Amino acid sequence: MSMLSRLIPNKRKSVLATFETPHGERDTKETIAELSRAVRNDPDAVEIYIALGNLYRAQGDIERAVQLRNNLIARPGLNEEFRVRAFLELGHDYRRGGFMDRALQAFERARRIAGDTEEILQSLAVLYAEVGNFLDASRLYGKLGHKIGQSHYMVLHGEELLSLGSEGEASKSFNKALRIYKGSVEAWIAKFALAAQNCEIRKCSSILKDGLTNITPSMRFLMLEHIYTSLDEYAESCDDDFATNLCKIVVEVLDTQDPDIIIQYYCARFHIYDGNIEEANAWLAKTMVLNPNFWAARMELLGLAMNEQPLSPVFKNQLGFFVNQIGNVKRFVCSHCGIRRLETFYSCPKCRNWHTAAFRIHLQD
Repeated sequence: MSMLSRLIPNKRKSVLATFETPHGERDTKETIAELSRAVRNDPDAVEIYIALGNLYRAQGDIERAVQLRNNLIARPGLNEEFRVRAFLELGHDYRRGGFMDRALQAFERARRIAGDTEEILQSLAVLYAEVGNFLDASRLYGKLGHKIGQSHYMVLHGEELLSLGSEGEASKSFNKALRIYKGSVEAWIAKFALAAQNCEIRKCSSILKDGLTNITPSMRFLMLEHIYTSLDEYAESCDDDFATNLCKIVVEVLDTQDPDIIIQYYCARFHIYDGNIEEANAWLAKTMVLNPNFWAARMELLGLAMNEQPLSPVFKNQLGFFVNQIGNVKRFVCSHCGIRRLETFYSCPKCRNWHTAAFRIHLQD
């Protein structure tokens, strides 16, 4: 039984149930009203104050939520555990309201009382990341023993340095990210992008080989997707020959990998970009052997066939529309919560789990 259950009398158990499993805005408002009455009747019920403040925050009423936390914090003789809880919730209130400086102050006050607890460090790490203090976010994830998060924000710190013209320091940050976590796909991507922007074709090949060796196999598509979608950018910053040679280098590296449906699919895409349609068809055929139901490979084959087969203008137009529509399918999915996205991600925007992105092999995924 939770402390909130013990503090609320039996006749208010229905209120607790409503709080724990809200069913909509109307239920939330009714719960707020019930908890407000409970607080008035039992001013020592600290957890009711906390629960009520959380509901105000959920409703977007940040001012009333903050007032409740401050009233609780000001109570003489308040147990330190509850004071820490109140400061933490106050920080979340301010963060929800966009008052990041005040949120930081509240979290730090909780930290001074309770020390480096996991919840406090996590709250601070998320806040630092949101305000763009990537170096401190990385440091706090390190304290939490979260190597993926620590490495991720070290990469973002490096990219920030790169945007300021500090290429050498940025490169050091990318290397540090890999020392923290060798499988950091975002760090390998950052190193590859830096080499490509400097038109260093051999270095690109070396980084790609090392990256594919160290990145978790299910995550390798992220690096390949980034390279493919950046080819036009690389052609602009270097020249068309660089982009063409980069395609050849990538295919040579991928050709050394064990048979893999995603690897073979991207081989075909790089051949298509390079204009080598015969090789693209061959790689797509290999992909279909591994999995005949891989929709993305089928769409590439259909697109190539449209350009090779004599079709009536009307049919070709209708088929082209269909192919274009399929091209807008959300190709990436979180393997943990199932959310689908058009673009790749490192931390799921819904469930916040790290490195759970996957390529949708079947449309029903």
